[in-house]
Amino acid sequence: MAVKPALIVALNPSIDAEWRVDDVLWEEKNNVRSERRWAGGKGINVARWLKHLGGKPQLVLPLGGQAGDELAGHLRTEKILPHVVPLREPTRVNVIITTDAGRQMRLNPLGPKLSSPELNTIRSEVLRQLRRSDLLILSGSLPRGVPVTIYAQLIRLAHHAGVRTLLDCDGPAFAAAIKARPFLVKPNEHELAQWWGKPVGTQKEILQAARALSAQTRGWVLVSRGGKRGLLTNVAEGFQTFVKPPCVKPRNTVGAGDALLAAVALEIQLGQPPAQWLKVGLKTGSAATQRPAGQL
Repeated sequence: MAVKPALIVALNPSIDAEWRVDDVLWEEKNNVRSERRWAGGKGINVARWLKHLGGKPQLVLPLGGQAGDELAGHLRTEKILPHVVPLREPTRVNVIITTDAGRQMRLNPLGPKLSSPELNTIRSEVLRQLRRSDLLILSGSLPRGVPVTIYAQLIRLAHHAGVRTLLDCDGPAFAAAIKARPFLVKPNEHELAQWWGKPVGTQKEILQAARALSAQTRGWVLVSRGGKRGLLTNVAEGFQTFVKPPCVKPRNTVGAGDALLAAVALEIQLGQPPAQWLKVGLKTGSAATQRPAGQL
């Protein structure tokens, strides 16, 4: 079955730089043995995985400075041609410090501050690309200068265009966006508890919070839980299922949730049943943990 493009909006992309070290020593010099750099950020990860799985990602991407040029170059190498909105301020560079023991520390700058004209250009570009897409994926944090309601605004644009939205973010942007009723939201346990306002330590608590979230969005809620059973539920459809992911020892966790979301998006586009969304998504997320950060 041929799929239409999936439109991915990545408002705060980055260059991801992994530094390999023996260990992290506080108050001491840490020698970086090697560095790898690739196009990163949650929305970028989703687009790369979607392309890898056979989908057709279309990226709307605000980029600036030398890091922005570098990021666009990485994407061109992977045959992903973004619709770039030029920025005055430079794109951020995230640093992932990986030790020999496999532990990771992540240092993420806030990123550029967007101006009102730049934000208006992004909205216009999203509206233009929605006309040829059948799915909108909103993924990742917001850069400075962007209102927390921006995802809600884009979801409403998608509603008017007859396009379903998948949402993966957290905090105030998440709380504002769910009021626009996206088709599917993908919180992890921490993000679900953050929205719920209390811990979700047990499976019963996770289900209770996820069902409350589904009742508010009137749509699908997928809760990713690392190596534990993932949940997919929809109160309006009377649907809920827990699925255990493959049992693997993670080599890396960067981008695993984004790989999951990309696989879910493609299964939705292919018209597969909901239980298959979760099953294939968890398999793909687990596969992502078996590769070094940034490798598909």
